[in-house]
Amino acid sequence: MFFISGVGIHFSLKKRSVVLFAGERFVRLFIPLVFAMLFTIPLQVYFEKLQEGKITGSYADFYPSVWTFIPYPEGSLTWSHMWFVVYLFVFTFLLLPVFGIFKIKMLAALKIKIANVLAHPIALLILVLPYTYYFFSLYLKYPEQGSLVDDWFVFIFSITLVFYGYFLGGSDQFWNACEKYRNYFLAIAAVCIAALFYKFWWNNNMPKEQNSNLYLLGILNSIHIWLLILAILGFAKKYLNFTNRFLKYANQAVYPFYILHQTLIVCFGFYIVQWPLPIFVKLLILIVCCFATLVLLYNYVIKNFVVTRILYGLKPKKKKKDE
Repeated sequence: MFFISGVGIHFSLKKRSVVLFAGERFVRLFIPLVFAMLFTIPLQVYFEKLQEGKITGSYADFYPSVWTFIPYPEGSLTWSHMWFVVYLFVFTFLLLPVFGIFKIKMLAALKIKIANVLAHPIALLILVLPYTYYFFSLYLKYPEQGSLVDDWFVFIFSITLVFYGYFLGGSDQFWNACEKYRNYFLAIAAVCIAALFYKFWWNNNMPKEQNSNLYLLGILNSIHIWLLILAILGFAKKYLNFTNRFLKYANQAVYPFYILHQTLIVCFGFYIVQWPLPIFVKLLILIVCCFATLVLLYNYVIKNFVVTRILYGLKPKKKKKDE
């Protein structure tokens, strides 16, 4: 997701200035984030604390605690699953000077030339080295937590993915290389994944100190993550390089669905999990309830009003041209 966000940044900047781009990203990232933190995500915290027996009152009794602005878990304010938006928002503004530099025509041309060189399969393999270094140097010191502050392993790893996506996304040779070598990338990634399951994941035997196990984890994990991304891009270019009405609809709906999905899962799940039914039946009911609610909210509320479109990160409706 971070890599694809970087690709999206490249194409977005082709159509607008850095200033306009920054303004658009503020509206489409920061406003939905704040709205979600104050008005939708608190439902997750409410049902969590209700299930744990920490509170017994109604949601109306609980909700004012959000406005004390005490961070979760001590308080009720959290960005929960919206951590991705938080990080992407910060990355976008940290990288604005880079985007501005590559708006200069000469440097923009140089960027494409370098990206074309990096599109060689050997060069693409070399690009995995920063990730390996992050595992060696940051993985143990800064465990993954999604808290933004003091989360340097995830932070540096993710901003590198955004930069790679931005830098490589404009190179046709990069996309062609992903497509041409997709099977090789996938095969190498699969071997790494199998080794990771065998050595680390299956028994949750993760390294706790700086030793050979950490180095092996770092090498295998960084290679599998990077090559799996390249493989997915290659298969997508080969088989998904088209559009239709459903994809156009889904492209618009995906952001509101992402913002709401976890809150709905928690809300419905709190009640459904208590029903005396087989787990598979409860899972099916939960999926149907959540998906149906998302579709209804998106089609009849979110996409039809200016305010809700802004709050859920959608672009304003385009006016229909006179026929």
